[in-house]
Amino acid sequence: MAYTNDSIWKSVDWMTICIYLMLVIFGWFSVCGASYDYGEIDFFSFDTRAGRQFVWICCSLGLGFILMMLEDKLYDMFAYILYGAMLLLLLVTPFLAEDTKGSYSWIKFGPVSLQPAEFAKFATALALAKFMNVYGFTMSKLKYSLPIVGMVLLPMLLIILQRETGSALVYLAFFFMFYREGMPGSILFAGICAVVYFVVGIRFDNELMADDCTSIGEFSVLLLIVILSALLVNSYCKKASVVWYILGIGVGGTLLALLFSYYVIPFDVTWFQYGLCVALLFYLIFLSMRERMRNYFYIALFAIGSMGFLFSADYVFNHVLEPHQQIRIKVVLGMEEDLAGAGYNVNQSKIAIGSGGLWGKGFLNGTQTKLKYVPEQDTDFIFCTVGEEEGFIGSAVVLLLFTGLILRLIVVSERQHTRFARVYGYSVLSIFLFHLFINIGMVLGLTPVIGIPLPFFSYGGSSLWGFTILLFVFLRIDAGRGKH
Repeated sequence: MAYTNDSIWKSVDWMTICIYLMLVIFGWFSVCGASYDYGEIDFFSFDTRAGRQFVWICCSLGLGFILMMLEDKLYDMFAYILYGAMLLLLLVTPFLAEDTKGSYSWIKFGPVSLQPAEFAKFATALALAKFMNVYGFTMSKLKYSLPIVGMVLLPMLLIILQRETGSALVYLAFFFMFYREGMPGSILFAGICAVVYFVVGIRFDNELMADDCTSIGEFSVLLLIVILSALLVNSYCKKASVVWYILGIGVGGTLLALLFSYYVIPFDVTWFQYGLCVALLFYLIFLSMRERMRNYFYIALFAIGSMGFLFSADYVFNHVLEPHQQIRIKVVLGMEEDLAGAGYNVNQSKIAIGSGGLWGKGFLNGTQTKLKYVPEQDTDFIFCTVGEEEGFIGSAVVLLLFTGLILRLIVVSERQHTRFARVYGYSVLSIFLFHLFINIGMVLGLTPVIGIPLPFFSYGGSSLWGFTILLFVFLRIDAGRGKH
């Protein structure tokens, strides 16, 4: 039986489309407010940012319509081709792009500039969905897990070469989808530990304990490694005696060494801790061989990886990250104020949001945004315009709309009949969730400023089209779920 266009529109998820339209409309008014100059009266003129954004919105609606008209099987059929084409485009972008605020990620087509990194997201999601849809796929087998991790890391590397670290970090969102599809929780746990190690290690690296020899950051991370290793033994090996042995020697020995450094001979206690960690590794490997239990070996790998990360995090922070990126992280961690430099954007955005109060100052009446006190206020920091003009109520409405979109994407993803559709759906919602959390977090000063747009709000055709493609490809796949 033919699957007509009428049946597509009958089965499409209109609730998601309505939320999309509300976000886009709300976003356009926010761009109007953020880019408005006193005296402007024509918001639809292509000479204004509001006018250009209106054109991008119209094009996005047309793009969404075209994507809905295509056969859903085409997205599966051409997934690898689209992924390969986008990798090629990402590879040549630095050679074609001009320097834009230190990055080489924008390709100009006459008066229009496009950022290929925004479009590579949907191509990567499609390729992952196709690969993970093969018969017998399971996250527990290396022959499947290694290729999909490589498929995520490859575009990340190419985008980093364009000096677009923020856009590259978005690809970490795919790991949320991996977790839904069976990635072991231990990997997610390791990722959370890495974040804790980085924050604690960097934040307190230069602060010394009372003996004036031991770094608080390094001491804390090494102690955490011992404690977490003991907890993992308790969870995966169920050996209470081993747990108490590790805690007694590891934690007890560390405390004794610390007291010795305080009251007898001051020395760097972290060297003693490194010795304890090495002894812990040999002990776990010995237990793995004696009891023929691989979990001990995996916990030893966790400890090795933790110590390796501690070394590499310090090196990456001091020698790989650009100075302005280091400053942004230091500002978030409270290591520096720098209200006139890297912390200026965040400080001004918080002032703008706070000045909006409960109901806001009204459309086009925001003083902080009208006087251009907030840099990038119509792109990365556009949420401060919502806060100033629409107040707490308007900001809450926007967040509720985004929450509704995320929840709806979960519902639609869970009702899919194929792994291809479900994987792609969870990839889309993971990307949206990552953008939402990081963008609003950096506007409020809760996360580092890494420069990623707020979906459907930030000015620009590339991000708007990229998010529209992500969403409408999924809506078309969902509309065709009852085709066969």
